[in-house]
Amino acid sequence: MATASIPRVSASVVVLKAALQKVFENLRAAGFTLVGPRVRDGAIVLDEIAALDDLPRGWSEDKQPGRYRLVPGHTGQYFGFTVGPHSWKQFLHPPRALLFTVRKSNGAWVFEPAKPQAPQYAFIGVRPCDLKAIALQDRVLLEGPVPDPHYRARRRQVFLLVANCGEAAATCFCTSMKTGPRASTGFDLALTELPDAFLIDVGSETGSEMLQDTEWEPATAFDLGRATQALQRAERQQRELRTDDLPRLLYTNLEHPHWDEVAARCLSCGNCTLACPTCFCTTVEDSSDLRGQVARRTRVWDSCFTGDFSQVHGGNTRPTIRSRYRQFLTHKYASWIDQFGTVGCVGCGRCMTWCPVGIDPTQEVKAFRVSPARPK
Repeated sequence: MATASIPRVSASVVVLKAALQKVFENLRAAGFTLVGPRVRDGAIVLDEIAALDDLPRGWSEDKQPGRYRLVPGHTGQYFGFTVGPHSWKQFLHPPRALLFTVRKSNGAWVFEPAKPQAPQYAFIGVRPCDLKAIALQDRVLLEGPVPDPHYRARRRQVFLLVANCGEAAATCFCTSMKTGPRASTGFDLALTELPDAFLIDVGSETGSEMLQDTEWEPATAFDLGRATQALQRAERQQRELRTDDLPRLLYTNLEHPHWDEVAARCLSCGNCTLACPTCFCTTVEDSSDLRGQVARRTRVWDSCFTGDFSQVHGGNTRPTIRSRYRQFLTHKYASWIDQFGTVGCVGCGRCMTWCPVGIDPTQEVKAFRVSPARPK
């Protein structure tokens, strides 16, 4: 296994697993900070990594609605898990971002806009559902009439190394959302883990360059077949969410009594929106020093489940948990389509995994279909 050149864009090649370390070294030499999955605090989280050994090799997860546990997996697998509590939006759309500072100088106030930070990240092990989530946030924060300068500064410098899914968790439904388990576009490199090697699809010139000085061979029909079998296995392991009748199903059931049943279980804690890789809502906080000389405005993540999120002059438009959960579900699967031309869910399952009471949106949507509201 040896070729001195680099593969062309759109090529599929096979490398030994140890060769991924050379890709990491090439990325770091090019100025990228590597961010990827690693084990910490009893979960697989996203954090800075430096070497292949930092990946959660041999670990998997036991995930159910309202449950997450690390468990031993296949010893030789580096990506034998799905997604943890973190999503990549924390690096592109940070939980806190300084917008501007106002300082008092010689009796006058001086306005200082914050300069958007632009770290050069290489995202390692992005799952196809999360790749789609990044594309959805691009649609909202980058491609609209007023792009977010903070998001734009970070997004334009990101290298995306995708890890296709050979295993699915009990909370995954990416096949229903057409977001996985395999990525087709939008990446620099995409790997599928085989027992003895990685099959890598090259998606960009930069991705091709990062395979410099690695020993690779063109993928054979046998290699492609093994990768396809792994992806098909992940498809079979998933739960389902029917989408052909959305958003009409939700719009015609806005007064369905099932919303009360969900509200009786929901804690309105906001965990689902914080863990969701596509939620983008924010609010602002203003602060000042004790001397009254400096004031700052900071943007922070917000959630449609918080009591004051829908507070407007004259009252609260969604004062009950029933109305807040209805807003969350109908926005994801109905009004998001009206706004952005696509469903706002990628089927990663984080919302049900990290819900303290295990509310499952696939079942909540199904409930309206099983027992539709009667016309008045």
